[in-house]
Amino acid sequence: MKAILIGIIASMFFSFTFILNRSMELEGGSWYWSSSLRFIFMVPLLFFIVWMRRGVFTLYIHMKENPRYWVKWSFVGFVLFYAPITFVASFGPGWLVAGTWQITIVAGLLLTPFFFEYLKTDSGTIKQRQTIPLRSLWPSLIILSGVAVIQFQQSDNISLMMIIISVVPIIIAAFAYPLGNRKMLVMYGGKIDTFQRVLGMTLASLPFWFVIAAFGLVFSGIPSPTQVLQSFLVALFSGVIATVLFFWATDMVRESPQKLAAVEATQSGAVMFALLGELVLLSGSLPSSWSIFGLVCIVIGMVIHSFLSRKKRSSSSIALKQNRFINKSS
Repeated sequence: MKAILIGIIASMFFSFTFILNRSMELEGGSWYWSSSLRFIFMVPLLFFIVWMRRGVFTLYIHMKENPRYWVKWSFVGFVLFYAPITFVASFGPGWLVAGTWQITIVAGLLLTPFFFEYLKTDSGTIKQRQTIPLRSLWPSLIILSGVAVIQFQQSDNISLMMIIISVVPIIIAAFAYPLGNRKMLVMYGGKIDTFQRVLGMTLASLPFWFVIAAFGLVFSGIPSPTQVLQSFLVALFSGVIATVLFFWATDMVRESPQKLAAVEATQSGAVMFALLGELVLLSGSLPSSWSIFGLVCIVIGMVIHSFLSRKKRSSSSIALKQNRFINKSS
């Protein structure tokens, strides 16, 4: 339950990404700068935190041992995640981007078979491929149905071509983000803390952001002071606070595919927060009754995820107590 609550709070801060990216686009800012400046600003913020926690040297040792791994999965988890999100802000409002992004709920579940777990038996340790947690799939489909209702109601003034251009890059981002995060969890979960992992991935992806920034300089010129300020806010709220909270939550439940899916499903809350944020900050239109129904579906799906995760934890605790009682009796 604690991990799910942290995930919901993270989704609130993640919503700043969609709101501010759309705001920068409406003001004529380039997506090259919106994406690259966020991660460039994240470096000093995260470095200060990790340095205060005396974790810089430990992180340096791990990155030095396997730099290719860091670069590869940081590119997948950060570059292939955020560059498409900022790109599609040029073609659709924040609610459309945030809503389509919820594909990541199912994407995280579908990625489960690509990972293994190690089971200890009397004959030794067995490597076993993980299976898709079907119990977590149907609540995720409820969330996606709510998102679909919102999308359908809000898409009256959006052309089919705009929807296609917006959807395809987000599908790439939706699979890339959980894949990069989980790959780093497999290798370094428990070895370094969340702040170190986010800082390390940011540093490893930095060369790619410098290249994107160079394109921005060539094609769009120097970013405006407003875009720099808003990019810094995205870096602070979404890049540091939201990412650290979300990675912390996933790190807490990394041993359970079902709980991991429940935490990843909390990111659907970004749709609600983005919709409310656009209403307040960007003078967006009020949601229709069907849109409200879609939001209710999202909340119901998140509650079911939380209930199933908590129920499984309670069952595991009862089984553990029973085993202890049997062992004492014998």
